[in-house]
Amino acid sequence: MYKKNQPAPVRHFTICFLVILFFATGFSAFGQKTYQDSIPEKKTKTFHSPRKATIYSAVLPGLGQIYNRKYWKVPIVYGGFAALGYFINFNNEEYVKYRQAYSDIIDDDPNTISYTRLTVNPGFLQPDKISQFTERLKSAKDYWRRNRDLVVIGTVVFYAVNIIDASVDAHFFNFDISDDLTFNWTPGQIMCMDNKMIGIHCRITF
Repeated sequence: MYKKNQPAPVRHFTICFLVILFFATGFSAFGQKTYQDSIPEKKTKTFHSPRKATIYSAVLPGLGQIYNRKYWKVPIVYGGFAALGYFINFNNEEYVKYRQAYSDIIDDDPNTISYTRLTVNPGFLQPDKISQFTERLKSAKDYWRRNRDLVVIGTVVFYAVNIIDASVDAHFFNFDISDDLTFNWTPGQIMCMDNKMIGIHCRITF
């Protein structure tokens, strides 16, 4: 009888050993860490220099806007300068014309009569109205000179605005203006009447 029952403990021991071996190898497989062959690259944040944008716009208007990737502003910059340049030239031509006419009418030289080629009422060229006509020429000369000078000043202001715009855009180049609004709160210590108390720290990210 003893010999017939002897294999049973051996079978039980074998089954238990296989079960333990299965669980041991299974959990050890799950416990292994996998490592990547390559190191992940760190994304470096490009630095956008407001100083460069300012210098670029000062050297060549519109270049700072290109540096800031505001390409749509470049036609506005050059369109503004083209319009201002046109008005400077137009006012200067009128000023030169009336300046010459005024100079000719007051020099008493009969050979210098450019004022007669102006589009004016012939009645103003009569001897009794020549002094009034002279005053009109002087007023017209001063008018066109003032307009030319104002447009020149406007051009300088527009040039300065071009530089300021590039500088401001460069300062806000990396500014996050997305709609993401995150609210985080964590427990923390606060001081009240020289006593430590438990409170909540709140932080809003936008």
